[in-house]
Order: sequence, then structure tokens, then C-alpha cells
Amino acid sequence: MTAAGWVQIALFSVVLLAVTSPMGRYLVRVYDGSMQWLGPVERLLYRAGGVDPDEDQHWTRYAASLLVFSAVGMLVTYAVLRLQQRLPLDPAHLPAVVPRQAFETSASFTTNTDWQSYPGGETTMSYASQMTQLAFHNFMSAAAGAAAAVALVRGLARRSAGRIGNFYVDLVRGTLYVFLPFSIVLALLFVQQGVIQNFHPYIHAVTLEGGVQTLPMGPVASQEAIKQLGTNGGGFFNQNSAHPFENPTPWSNFLQMVAIFIVPAGLVSMFGRMVANGRHAWAIWSAMFLLFLGGTTVTYWAEARGNPIHAARGIDVSATATNPGGNMEGKEVRFGIAGSALFATVTTDASCGAVNAMHDSFTPLGGMVPLVNMQLGELVYGGVGSGLYGMIAEVVLAVFIAGLMVGRTPEYLGKRIESREVRVVMLFVLVYALVVLTFTATAAVTAPGLAGLNNAGPHGFSEILYAFSSTAATNGSAFAGLTGTTTFYNTMFGVAMLFGRFAMKVPVLALGGFMAERRAAPATAGTFPVTTPLFVALLLSVIVIVTALTFVPALALGPVVEHLLMDAGRLF
Repeated sequence: MTAAGWVQIALFSVVLLAVTSPMGRYLVRVYDGSMQWLGPVERLLYRAGGVDPDEDQHWTRYAASLLVFSAVGMLVTYAVLRLQQRLPLDPAHLPAVVPRQAFETSASFTTNTDWQSYPGGETTMSYASQMTQLAFHNFMSAAAGAAAAVALVRGLARRSAGRIGNFYVDLVRGTLYVFLPFSIVLALLFVQQGVIQNFHPYIHAVTLEGGVQTLPMGPVASQEAIKQLGTNGGGFFNQNSAHPFENPTPWSNFLQMVAIFIVPAGLVSMFGRMVANGRHAWAIWSAMFLLFLGGTTVTYWAEARGNPIHAARGIDVSATATNPGGNMEGKEVRFGIAGSALFATVTTDASCGAVNAMHDSFTPLGGMVPLVNMQLGELVYGGVGSGLYGMIAEVVLAVFIAGLMVGRTPEYLGKRIESREVRVVMLFVLVYALVVLTFTATAAVTAPGLAGLNNAGPHGFSEILYAFSSTAATNGSAFAGLTGTTTFYNTMFGVAMLFGRFAMKVPVLALGGFMAERRAAPATAGTFPVTTPLFVALLLSVIVIVTALTFVPALALGPVVEHLLMDAGRLF
């Protein structure tokens, strides 16, 4: 580990802290309707869609609207991918996407996962498919996630007989005032850094050896911006953010990481303002930051330490002025170990999944941190919306446990927590573990699942576990040592993504509706404080004990065993 690496991590932390509060204030104005500089466009969209912006939906209607909108979007994307060879903007004359791949991809982008098991966007998707479908879902899935978080916050902040807002209004406002303008600015910054943005046919260049190299072109900067800002992941190119056309400089790399966290961190600040308890929001933010810093530190240490087997064979793993040291396998030289470790932690803390290094090439402990980040439920700022509502679910669980310990009916923000609230929170917590562990076990003991492995032993198991942890968490990153382009995996991944998105989002909306039915009461001497270091410690304990320990047996079979074998010098 180097001083320059720690400076990079510290600079990122300072920038994240600096943007949180301004972004929170902006988001409050967006979702309370006071932001009106695009008012005529907003009202036109409501009229075109037949939406009554004054309707305050019950949580059941809000959830139904979200599900119907997502289902229609998924079906349209499936149709376009199957017909792309007949549509314009296909200068490379790419064929139709095969049915199993079209199902997985349409489910992937609808759910904000953006998992890509096809060979590469530049060799599979036409410009039309990339722009009109994949980029469309980059905006819509992000706006839908933010809408769900805002709806939950409304349920906590007011008493409204289970009514938590209007899904279509929240969707439109999030798109118009947050993701579109911020993406335009970010895309221009990316272009300034060298990210390409064009509609040119692919370039066939003659190499010095006399061969021909194909250089893919395309509207990359515009898709890259919403890919990061909406915590979508899914690169324009197969190499994702490791590709020099997609992420050419250390500054573009830094901007991409900030873009991943800016909206999720701002949503935490927005939450504090909407419930009139800013100190509680900062307590939640602090818990997220501690988890982020811990994960970054472990990943950086593991990768900077390098592989002891390499060191035993005479490879210099120490960092010097002329040698990066550590484990540089699968990493870009222009980003180095610190930039790669920080990016890997950020992208899996959020539900982004963009990668600038090959996680499959990380050391066992370095690769375990991204895996654990997803298995925590991506609560560390998390995806757009999903991080906040996931953390609130954990807070409700922590407050409930605290109430049980002191023998008092638990309450949160002045509202009592009773059995039905706890039931939906436990459903939220258990759905993810059920999907990941069931699907991983199935793949690990069946012939179609084992056929996709390119590595044996604990690393192969880690690849399967990572794949289902990523798809069910709607992250989309991969170890990439698993061959997922089969009917078995395309189908399993598609189902895992749909469950991971919607079977977890509906309980959250139910929680918001239930809390909206409760009348808030003033805090008393017996109320558990949710603004203190003790609360932060309890919250972290609940997250680690209740959530993370669920996956300890599976982790022991994968990265933990692999780490022990590596230290013993028996990996190869």
C-alpha cells in the first residue's frame, strides 16, 4: 500500500461527504414538486400518459404501477433484441439476439442489473438496441428504484392511510430533473477526458505487423454517464470500464466512482430532511461509510500484499518507484492497485456492477469483499433507491431487536413497529438469501451448472456463488470465469434478477404503506435513540450478524478455503 493510494481513497471520501448534503437538498425539491424548470415538459408527459399527477396512490396501487411498467418495458426490449437485424442503426449488421439471451438481457436491464453474459455489447447489440432499449432502461430502472425509496420515506414521514405518492409522477420527476440533466453534464465531462461518442462504423486498422484490427465505435459517453449515475453497470464494451474508449484516464475513473455514489448518498440526506431528523440520516450515512471504508481497506491490503506463491517463486511483489508491486493480474496499469480496489468496492457497495479490473483475478480475500458487499444487500449507499430502502429495513429490524431487549414496544420515528412491519422486513431480508443459496446449490450439483465452470475447486465454487449473488442483488458484475451463455444459466440468472428486484421491492412498499397508516407520537425517555454512536454500532451488528452470517458457510467453501490454500502455497 502506498501514500498515493491512500490519498486517492481519502480524496474520494472527502468528495463524497461534500456532495451528500447539496444532493439531498436538490432531491427534496425534485420529489416534493417544487422543482419546476421543466414543468411544461412534465405536464405534457402526464397528459400523454393519461396520468393524474394529483393522485396519491395507496401502496398496493403504487406497487402494481411499478410492476406493470417494468413488465411492459421488459417485453418491448425482448421484442427489439429479437428484431434488431430488421431495425435501423445497425452498421455492423449484427444478427438478432437468440431467445434465451434476449430473455436474460431484457430481465437484466429492466431490473437495473445490466448483467451481460453475451460476448460483448460491441459484437452483440446494435446501436439501436444499445440506445433505445439498454440506455432507456438505464434511466427508467434507476428512476423506478429512486421512486420506491421516496415512497418508503413518505410512508415514514406522514400519516396518509397507506398512501405513499404517485409512481408515475416520481418516475417522471426522477428522470427529468435528476438522471437526464446530470447524465448530460457527466457525458460531456467524459468526452473531455477522451471517452468516445459517435455513430461511426467500426474502424478496421492495419497493425504494424500487417494484420487488421477492428476498433468498435459508438455513442459510448452518453451511455457511460447513465450507466454510472443510475448504478446500472453493464459496459458498452465487453471490457466494461477497463476499456480505454470507455474509461481512458485516472480522472475519468474517479468521476465514474463519484457518479456511482452521488445519488444514493444524496438520497440518505433527502431522507433526513423529509422525516425532519437530519442527525438520524447522518447516523445511517456514517454506518454506510464505515462499511465502505472497511471493505476498501481489506481489498486494498489484500491486493497490495500480492500472492505469496508468486513471491516464493521470485516475483517482486513490493511497491517501488518502478514496480507497482502487489497483485497486478487483471488490472489496468493506468489505474493501479488502489484505483482498482477502490472501484471494486464502490461498484459492489452500490448495485452498479461496472468494473475496471477483473474480479476473477483478485486474491481470495480481495475478491471476497465485493462478494460480501453484495451479500450484505448492497446497503453501503447501495443502488439508486435500493441502498436507502434496504438500510431502512435493517434499521427497522435493529430498532425492533432493541425494543425486545428492553421489553418495550419498539417504535421508529415516533411510529410503533408491530408484527406486520417485522414480517415484511424479514421477507425482504430472507428473499435474497433464499434465491442466492438455492440457485447456487442447484448449479453446484447439476451437470448444466458444473459445465459452465472454467476453474475447479473453491475458486470455481466462488464463481458460481458470485454470479448468483450479483444477479439476485441486481449488481451485474462477475468473476467472469463462469461460462454463462447457456440455456441453464441464462434462464437461472434471468429468474434470479426478477426475484431479486421485485420480490424485495414490493415488501419495501408494503412497509411504507403500513407506516403511513400509523400516527406519530412524540419521543419519550424510553424511546431508543437513533442518532447516537450506540445506534450505529447496533445497526452494524444487525447487518453483520443477521444478514452476513447467513452466507458464512458458503464463503467458507469458496474464498476462505482458497485463501488458506494460497497462503499454504498450494493453489497451483
